[in-house]
Amino acid sequence: MMATPLPWLRALKDTAQSGLSVERASLAPLIAVRGACGVALVVGLALLFGSPQLAVSSAFGAFASGIATFQRSWRPRPVLALAAAAGLAISTFLGYLVIAWPPAFVLLLAVWAFLAGMAWAMGPTSGVVAAFNVAVMLITVTLPASTLGALSHAALIACGGVVQAGLIVLFPIRPWGERRDTLADALAGVADYARRLRHDPMAPFDPEPLIEARSAAAVTPRQARRRPRQLQGYRAMAERFRPVLASLADPVVGGAPMVGPERDRVRELLAAAATVLDATARAIRRGERVRLPDQALDVLQVPKEGPVLSGPARRAGLRLIALTDDAVEAAQEPVEVTRHGLLARVTWHVADREGHRPGFPDRKPMVGASLDGPYGPDPEEEAAEEAAKAEEREKAKAAGGKHTPAAGNALARERHLHMPTLAAMVPVALRAFRREARWKSPILRHALRVSVVASIGYVLGKELPPAHGYWVPLTAVMVLRPDFSRTYERGVGRFVGTLIGVGVAGTVMGLAGPGPFLNALLAVVSVGFMYLLMRTGYAISQIFTGSYVVFLLGILGAEWYQTAFERVWLTALGGVLAMVSYALFPAWETPLLRDRLADWLAATGRYAMAVLDAFAQPAERAPRQVREALLDTRAARMEWEQTVSRAEAEPVRHRGRLSQRSVTDAQSALVTMGRATMLLEAHLPDRDAQPSVGAGEFSAALAPAVSRAVEAIRASRPLEWGSVHEALSHWWEQAEDPPPVDLRTAELLTDALDDLAEAVDPKKGKTRTERAEGAPAERAEGSGRTGGSGGSGRSGDEGDEEERAPGPESDAESASASERDGVDEEWDGDGTKAEEGPGVGEAGR
Repeated sequence: MMATPLPWLRALKDTAQSGLSVERASLAPLIAVRGACGVALVVGLALLFGSPQLAVSSAFGAFASGIATFQRSWRPRPVLALAAAAGLAISTFLGYLVIAWPPAFVLLLAVWAFLAGMAWAMGPTSGVVAAFNVAVMLITVTLPASTLGALSHAALIACGGVVQAGLIVLFPIRPWGERRDTLADALAGVADYARRLRHDPMAPFDPEPLIEARSAAAVTPRQARRRPRQLQGYRAMAERFRPVLASLADPVVGGAPMVGPERDRVRELLAAAATVLDATARAIRRGERVRLPDQALDVLQVPKEGPVLSGPARRAGLRLIALTDDAVEAAQEPVEVTRHGLLARVTWHVADREGHRPGFPDRKPMVGASLDGPYGPDPEEEAAEEAAKAEEREKAKAAGGKHTPAAGNALARERHLHMPTLAAMVPVALRAFRREARWKSPILRHALRVSVVASIGYVLGKELPPAHGYWVPLTAVMVLRPDFSRTYERGVGRFVGTLIGVGVAGTVMGLAGPGPFLNALLAVVSVGFMYLLMRTGYAISQIFTGSYVVFLLGILGAEWYQTAFERVWLTALGGVLAMVSYALFPAWETPLLRDRLADWLAATGRYAMAVLDAFAQPAERAPRQVREALLDTRAARMEWEQTVSRAEAEPVRHRGRLSQRSVTDAQSALVTMGRATMLLEAHLPDRDAQPSVGAGEFSAALAPAVSRAVEAIRASRPLEWGSVHEALSHWWEQAEDPPPVDLRTAELLTDALDDLAEAVDPKKGKTRTERAEGAPAERAEGSGRTGGSGGSGRSGDEGDEEERAPGPESDAESASASERDGVDEEWDGDGTKAEEGPGVGEAGR
């Protein structure tokens, strides 16, 4: 695939600017000081009781462990530090055993680099830490002088991780703070959405806070026992608010006119819900009691003069009132109700033994069921649990035993997202590797690229005159990433940052002539600033990384001018080698656009059919069918958005490629389709409700049509929705007045499918008017009653997200329940943000 020179020049310019950009980020000075103290402790002890070589090895071990603890991963920080140090220690020892035989070491380096590249299949945290370990290994294998010395160096490297982990345990800084902030951001995001819905019923919704909150909700059993009460249940509750708010505000599905007393009541409810959510978010972030104004509680009750809303809007309003009550009950502690006026006072609402609070609706609390879906636990699942408990009690009686509450609790389902242990991640990693073992996989191509470039760079560095030739493969390994834009951004940013950092460090060493201890102190200061500014930009972090290496090698007695000169031009050579290798063996995202769009359509279609089937056969609805389809839809959308973002930076064109306008219109159509389905999900019928024949016929027509459309998108053929229009027309002919909510939603879904057909094939595809030609007049009248496509919206999330707690067998088997659910931002050893890779992510923190 050849590209013209102009796109390449433009792409190089854009990536260079991105690599040198500085981002606004919140700083964590105490955490940075703690990490720097870990490095200082091991370096100081090694210098006092050992040799400079041991000091350098221990410094790199503590440094790598500190880098791992700054990753945006939800695993415990001590575990990350220990895992990074253990990997580096093993790599150092094995590397020293074969370094005397260059062919054997090159082979080991190639295998190690390949595995580091494949680690991206587990997510960016694994990929970043593995690449950093390979890069640092190239330095540490040159320090020992014997096998026993290699064991000593490996032990000190591991001790560096132990020290960092120990400092985290002994000096915790705002424990659970990140999870508190993430959950508070999710609640605040939903509150802001509710306020914007007051003025714009089609307001867009940013799902990222909810995605981040779901990622943060995954905990180990030990963490689940220690987790603060405020972090138990609110996240799922925020997701349950989302469809109810949208359904209440939507004039088509909800049915509340845009003008009149019903719309005024809708605005009051939305504002009160936003107030409750904001108050809850503030309390979670600060670890305080929930403080609610009395005006909000007065609004969140049925008016004394009678209900104002009717139909679907009234049902959505009642569910919103119930959800706000659940938000208060979830606090599991007294709630402060503030009253305004000259004689302002505070009332503490404390629940009685039955869980009732004065001033709140008299209803059964659903706090314990907050992780079980939009409307509480599934009745069938509860019945199954009770049957299992009864059976267990019978077995205990038959065996002469005694049933205890603990035994009953052991039978209950876990009420949290499960995070597998590191040992349980081994089979998950093997499955992820097998899944990426295909020639077109970006992960496999990245692994092959890293392996070959690291080997060539090492051989090239050995043949060059400088003594530190390992900087060539080291730079190449750290620069290479699975996608084009980040690889080239890092190449430019690393060279510029290294040039400045080495220049500053060389000037200091030339003027001061520091000894080993002063060099160690300067290295610790450098690493402290690197930890502090890691998230502000790649080039910024490289300034302090470059100075850190110069000061650290100064402990060994290396001449500063020689180190500075070699570091600069060998870094440039390694960066050029990495960028050239990607150009020669690329993994372009542009050809994958149609495949990603087809995957998203297939997932959204399954989601829509799952919700429609619940209306068609409410008594036979599978408990987790809707939530499974919803998670798959969100995962497919994330894959699409990541592919679009990367494709925009690539200097290539592809036959059958979607234009920028087609990409925008197609995304808008599928978001609309997901939003319409989410609105309908907020009105799922009870199991004893009357089946909807029209919903069943429409779902039956939609299934094969979506399958054909998926193949048509991949093959760049026009989409046809004739059977869907026929089913919708027949449904309108049989419908009563006013039309049911599922029929109005089906109308919105059909409009979205038409928009998608026009977006992906605007020239050859028929227009919506031509497709709809011949539709009966009843459908046209029905469209007028529902407002046409005006209520569909063009933005927003696919809907609220349900729980699908992954176990060791399913936590990363599909890409929809792991880190792809949460677009975790990882920060590599040089301070750049590592976006989610194409593979399956690590199953949480």
